[in-house]
Amino acid sequence: MEITLNTGQTAYNMNDVRAALRAALSREATLANARRNAYERTCQEFETRFGVLSDQFLREFEDGKLGDDLEYFDWYAAKRGFDLWDRRTRILTEVTV
Repeated sequence: MEITLNTGQTAYNMNDVRAALRAALSREATLANARRNAYERTCQEFETRFGVLSDQFLREFEDGKLGDDLEYFDWYAAKRGFDLWDRRTRILTEVTV
């Protein structure tokens, strides 16, 4: 996929624009990875407590095979958070400017 950038200004040096975008992407990737890691730790705590991997838990929870224990909702939120921030981290680290 290729993305076109339009700054609206012709006075900007493209090397300066690239450097600014690289720094912004790097900063966002670092923040996204920190969030990802926090959700991953939470999921690992649930996996240890219940003896089930988060992917399997998610399938069973969404299929209605588990009860309505409040911890399951916390785990569900942590797993969904992990998936979101994992995807975002991968996107941000794979973009080249």
